Amino acid sequence: MKHMHRRTVLSSVWQLWAGTTALSLFSAQARASSFSQTDATAAVRAALERGADIAVKQLGQQNGFLNNDKIRIPLPDILEKATPLLRAMGKGRDLDDLVNGMNHAAESAVPMALPLLRNAIKSMSVEDASKIISGGEHSVTDFFATKTRKPLTDQFLPVVTKAIEKSSLVKQYNGLTSKAGGMGLLKGEQKTVQQHVTAKALEGLYFVIGEEERRIRRDPVGTGSAILKKVFSGL
Repeated sequence: MKHMHRRTVLSSVWQLWAGTTALSLFSAQARASSFSQTDATAAVRAALERGADIAVKQLGQQNGFLNNDKIRIPLPDILEKATPLLRAMGKGRDLDDLVNGMNHAAESAVPMALPLLRNAIKSMSVEDASKIISGGEHSVTDFFATKTRKPLTDQFLPVVTKAIEKSSLVKQYNGLTSKAGGMGLLKGEQKTVQQHVTAKALEGLYFVIGEEERRIRRDPVGTGSAILKKVFSGL
């Protein structure tokens, strides 16, 4: 009798587990089938368009980079390491002016990015959208970097150059790194200050768009968009 009772209990437990598992699978399938690939692609496009608009507006305003600790553009590594010495030599004001100038240069360039960002979003394929939905924290950054980094670099660089080229530290840094690189004294590729600022500006732009996309995922209802609510609430 004890063995029979044990088998009955085990059988009941197994049936309960199987039923719960089947219900979970059914719910997951129902959520997945509640929207099509077309819906999913449209939702990702809408999320990225919203993220791009917000990011460009936020970063293109006064102190958009300087006031954001996550994306504020620092000095190039070599200058950063030399900061204590340069300040001791009375160059503190020049360093502060350069940091401010670099970040203001980035905010001046960012508004130029919106047309290219929107074109990249419009040309997004179903495969692109799927990668973003199922991807990790860097999926949005990876998408935009692949589609827009080269053309945006070409657009940003002249704007950044014009904004900071008069800085004496920029001229000294670029001259020294150029000579040192030619003599084999520096390891790896050494960017000019202008290239450094342009690269960091793009990293910051992609980062903020990614943050907005993640915020939409967390609260799709709060966007007020029917397609965003339909897709992201079901994930």
